[in-house]
Amino acid sequence: MAMVATSSNHHLSLFRCSTRSSNKSTTTKRSNQSRRLVVVCNFGDIVRKDIEFMKKGFSWASESLHLPKISRTFDDLLWLRHVENPKAAGLPSPSWPQPYYPALTGVDLFMADIKALEAYASYFQHLSRMWSKPLPEIYDPQEIEDYFSCRPHVVTLRFLEVFISFAVAAIKLRTSGIFKFYRSPVDKNGHSPEYYFGQMLKETILNLGPTFIKVGQSLSTRPDIIGTEISKALAELNDRIPPFPRIAAMQIIEEELGSSIESTFSYISEEPVAAASFGQVYRGSTKDGYDVAIKVQRPNLRHVVVRDIYILRIGLGLVQKMARRKNDLRVYADELGKGLIGELDYTLEAANALQFREAHSPFPFIFVPRVYGHLSRKRVLTMEWVVGENPNDLLLISSKSLIGRGSVYSERQQQDAKKRLLDMVSKGVESSLIQLLETGLLHADPHPGNLRYTATGKIAFLDFGLMCRMEKKHQFAMLSSIVHIVSGDWAGLVNDLTEMDVARVGTNLRRVTMDLEDALGEVKLVDGTPDIKFSRVLGKVWSVALKYHFRMPPYYTLVLRSLASLEGLAVAADPDFKTFDAAFPYVVQKLLTDDSPASRRILHSVIVPLLISVCCFFLRFFRGVSHITCHLFRLQLLLLQ
Repeated sequence: MAMVATSSNHHLSLFRCSTRSSNKSTTTKRSNQSRRLVVVCNFGDIVRKDIEFMKKGFSWASESLHLPKISRTFDDLLWLRHVENPKAAGLPSPSWPQPYYPALTGVDLFMADIKALEAYASYFQHLSRMWSKPLPEIYDPQEIEDYFSCRPHVVTLRFLEVFISFAVAAIKLRTSGIFKFYRSPVDKNGHSPEYYFGQMLKETILNLGPTFIKVGQSLSTRPDIIGTEISKALAELNDRIPPFPRIAAMQIIEEELGSSIESTFSYISEEPVAAASFGQVYRGSTKDGYDVAIKVQRPNLRHVVVRDIYILRIGLGLVQKMARRKNDLRVYADELGKGLIGELDYTLEAANALQFREAHSPFPFIFVPRVYGHLSRKRVLTMEWVVGENPNDLLLISSKSLIGRGSVYSERQQQDAKKRLLDMVSKGVESSLIQLLETGLLHADPHPGNLRYTATGKIAFLDFGLMCRMEKKHQFAMLSSIVHIVSGDWAGLVNDLTEMDVARVGTNLRRVTMDLEDALGEVKLVDGTPDIKFSRVLGKVWSVALKYHFRMPPYYTLVLRSLASLEGLAVAADPDFKTFDAAFPYVVQKLLTDDSPASRRILHSVIVPLLISVCCFFLRFFRGVSHITCHLFRLQLLLLQ
């Protein structure tokens, strides 16, 4: 019973506890619900207050920004109320406008406009393609004209630079009073007006850059055209060309060879040993220990050269129109451009040097340096280093003007230098004739800077950027012209000029012969050679050529320039030097050893008149035959030819 009572009490206590806990949970739920209601009420108040604040803010912003006014203005614009006029009268509706061209409808005109726009778009597209086309690698006048027609500003600025340079030089000459000296041959310093003019021209050319320097160097070898003093001044262009920085040169070498300097050469001089118009030369050594000359082209040279040639071409075209010349003077610019562009590719120069070396290897006194092809590229040329004396240095040492002026050279040294110089000139003349009459491969730039006299007595040629090749018929015509100059046969010389394509077809050859006879007169023979300077013959022939508008083929100009340059060096050391004395023995040897029909014909034309004169002399001397008999005998021999 006790256990039952205890159990009952226990269940009662559990019931009371559960009742109490249920009452507490009910109370908790009610309190949570009341709290939630309070939160909702508070949130509603907050939202209501925010809405009221936003309404107040919007109304304030609307008033501040004048939104109603803006809205009304926009509404008026939308409805076009501003253009409404209450007093305006009613107007009838306009009819559709008729086209200006009655035969075309509006659709036709629209399509025509579309086609016009298409044509303009095609033009500008083509123009943009022309702008994208680079400067041609090979000289082509039309392509170069197309290139610069898209860049007129480049041509205009360069033209102004050239014009201003020459204008400033002319003003300096005028203001310095140089022209006053023309009344007297020299001034108080012993200089002629031509000397000052040449110096001013040289400085102007130096300032205008590589192309003008190249032209000035070519003119310096033509004293027959520009005069001796001007020629001497321009000859200094070979030595006074400023070099470009070494960093740029080394960068070009690495770019062209595709490797670093250290891995290619064991040594390269810090300063260039020579600076030319288109490049400069460093002395170096290969990894194999060979001494070499490394020629590096100037940076960005091709664009500069082609631009100047294009300007020269335009100038020659204007001169042709103003002078009303029939022949196209722009051809001279084209020939110069082809030659200069060829010089910019050192791979072509390397090929020229190899060809020149092979062609002249049978002649032991001609030395051509070896080309290192694996170290040569388009802008870098590596050749064998030539040890030799510059002819200008030999001329300076042998000059008599140094005697008595504290010269460091003894008289014996001066005599030895003169002897070496004359030997070099004699071999230079013979090498020019070999190129002219034997190989037909001419060195096109034979100024003193490109010649050396070696210790073994050889003449070395440098710089093979320009080469000229002759045809066989031109070779024999040139040989015949030398013979006819020696013999004083001016009619034969005129025929030779015709064979060389110098005299134009239709030229009055009789008048040309008479002019040559008047210009040169009777040539006196001394020891079998004419007692006349080659430069004088060259000047007279050149004046007649200009008078009759002769053509001057490249090979003809090169040969004359080469011989005139060599004679100028020799005459400076020995006034009695004659080019014909050095040239004629080789000419005679060529005629006697060459068994070709052309050589026999030339020899026949020389010997037969000589035999006629000898026979007439003996007939008159021994038999007393009259002049009439001699002339009949002469006529009979001529008919037998």
